[in-house]
Amino acid sequence: MKAKFTPLAWFMRHGILQLGRTVTNQLARRGRRFPPPEDLPAKKLCPSKDMEGECPQEANGSHPEQHEERPPTSDLAMDAGSCTGPVKTGETVITEGKAKIIFPSANEVFYNPVQEFNRDLTCAVITEFIRLQLSAKGIQIAVPGEEKIEKVVVDLSEGEEAESEPAPDGEGAAQAAAVGEVCKEGVRILEALAASGLRSIRFAKEVPGLQAVVANDFSSKAVELMARNIQFNGVGHLVTSSLADARMLMYQQKAEKHPFDIIDLDPYGSPAIFLDAAVQAVSEGGLLCVTCTDMAVMAGNSGETCYSKYGAMSIKGKFCHEMALRIILHSLDLRANCYQRYIVPLLSVSADFYIRVFVRVFTGQATVKASASKQALLYNCVGCGTHQFQRLGKMTGHGSNFKYSSASGPPVGPSCEHCHQRHQLGGPMWAEPLHDQAFVQRVLSALGSNLGRFGTQDRIQGVLSMVTEELSDVPLYYTLDSLSSTIHCNTPSLLQFRSALLHAGYRVSLSHACKNAIKTDAPPSVLWDIMRCWERLHPVKRERLSDTSPAFHILSVEPTGGISTSLQDKRKLHQNKRKERAGDRSQVKNIPCKRLKEGSGAGAEKCCPSPEAAPEAVKTDSPPQ
Repeated sequence: MKAKFTPLAWFMRHGILQLGRTVTNQLARRGRRFPPPEDLPAKKLCPSKDMEGECPQEANGSHPEQHEERPPTSDLAMDAGSCTGPVKTGETVITEGKAKIIFPSANEVFYNPVQEFNRDLTCAVITEFIRLQLSAKGIQIAVPGEEKIEKVVVDLSEGEEAESEPAPDGEGAAQAAAVGEVCKEGVRILEALAASGLRSIRFAKEVPGLQAVVANDFSSKAVELMARNIQFNGVGHLVTSSLADARMLMYQQKAEKHPFDIIDLDPYGSPAIFLDAAVQAVSEGGLLCVTCTDMAVMAGNSGETCYSKYGAMSIKGKFCHEMALRIILHSLDLRANCYQRYIVPLLSVSADFYIRVFVRVFTGQATVKASASKQALLYNCVGCGTHQFQRLGKMTGHGSNFKYSSASGPPVGPSCEHCHQRHQLGGPMWAEPLHDQAFVQRVLSALGSNLGRFGTQDRIQGVLSMVTEELSDVPLYYTLDSLSSTIHCNTPSLLQFRSALLHAGYRVSLSHACKNAIKTDAPPSVLWDIMRCWERLHPVKRERLSDTSPAFHILSVEPTGGISTSLQDKRKLHQNKRKERAGDRSQVKNIPCKRLKEGSGAGAEKCCPSPEAAPEAVKTDSPPQ
């Protein structure tokens, strides 16, 4: 009877392994490799030829039973699932979305698993952008998971009218673009800094309506790995790897008048050196997706470096994350203006350690003239954190015509009116809305109708829901902890502070960039009035405050807005309103009781028809108790 096969005994019998060492280390030292791609057309990976012969393959692509002496396929190879391609020793297969990539353990090619949210959000935004682009051409996209919902909408149509009219989504006569298929009228995407190619592969396997995807990188090792991953996922008909300088590639496409419809820039660090080429190489109305991970520079730690890269001075403040978004939008618009182009932001998000913006680029000389009025300088008080904006330009309308001129200012005095401290000057930065609310709602609706499409879908829906509630015309924000720390008092709850602003007649919202942020159109004086009234309920030891401190100057002023005073008056008006108030009967209703009205019954003469008659009734008719 033949002995049972054991992998360890087989390796030792063939002189491959030695006792005292792990299997992985010994295979790596010996340089064991899997066969090249052309030897593996089937869905399962076979062991090397030098281990135990060739792996036969039938005509239909299936494999017959392997010989019992053949060692089992490695765990790394089995992780590849149904994808084809070689997985070398020491490499792992990473699955994200519907893509699976080979990743070397030596970190030769950059991969960041934290940015899965970034890639999921990009797929969602690009899908809706393509839907808008292709719908104008009469082409509908088919996203997996949305088909059942579309059928329900069609079934709810009424009677014969539904048969005579076209379907709501243009089904039937309209063309349909599916995921993984080449669409001749589709969009061309460039991932300028692709690294492992994961993002481009996910585009090919998750986003419909694509004509071609170019995955470019300047590293030869990255392009080599990219080519393997493209074949590994079977998307070679859509994705093409490219070894070139991203800037030269974009300039070349612009010179050849063959621009990209979507350009994705996700560098390791600052994207500043790629922005000039990107705003030229994107098509008219195309989408530009930019990621910035140099948040230390954009958040105010190095303002001079920020100016050299983005043309704006960053300053330190609690609003630094939104300020970073406005700085990169200013830089994009400034570079686009050089070529008579301008940007329209669709979505701007601050998440984790980076920011991500999605903007459309258009051409128009008349609109470019208004760009100066979209930028603003920032005056920020170093003492209390009060900030004011100063627009660079001014646009006034005269019927259908507009007049452009320089703005007047500054909006602040030599020192802060609240704490008498100096101001910092930051910017210029984008002062217009960060998002297109209609487009964000489209993305949210698509996600709601296709639950489970992305791994981070819950977070995406939460962030986008917060984005839709933000005040679009209010730049930057305040934080409750900074307001409280300025006057050294306890921090009010977010609900209390928002309620005070709403009762005062101002708008207020939260911000996705900071969990305790307050965006409001109320002037800073109203904010400090609320904090003064809050400090009266939670007093601080004023004897410990320095005469030159911001807290001393702010608290030495009496509240002028009367926010909390009006609330107290309202409470006083309605508190115990049915009981007699000592010393003040002005609010008692002058209505006689039923006894006096009917004129009968015992004790009717004791009833008081008015507040003035009460003392006389008690004095004349009622004996003292």
